[in-house]
Amino acid sequence: MRRGPVTEEKIRRTTTLTLRLNQREARALNIYCKRFRVRSKADFMRRTILRAIVGRFDTEQPSLWEQGELTLFTQELKNN
Repeated sequence: MRRGPVTEEKIRRTTTLTLRLNQREARALNIYCKRFRVRSKADFMRRTILRAIVGRFDTEQPSLWEQGELTLFTQELKNN
């Protein structure tokens, strides 16, 4: 499902995460990227991880509303 248009021209990515893989996992990732012509491993991993996260939130949607408000992003806004 597509979300509404992004209000900013480009969203800046300022947080760095490090992912450690063992040799077999790294080899599997390299083979996958080569076979399916993935140009950017970082973009592929970002999209894959966020797709899993958003999909899980969608399946557990009622639990997001238990407190009477959307809790996914509201804490982030309160902390900033």
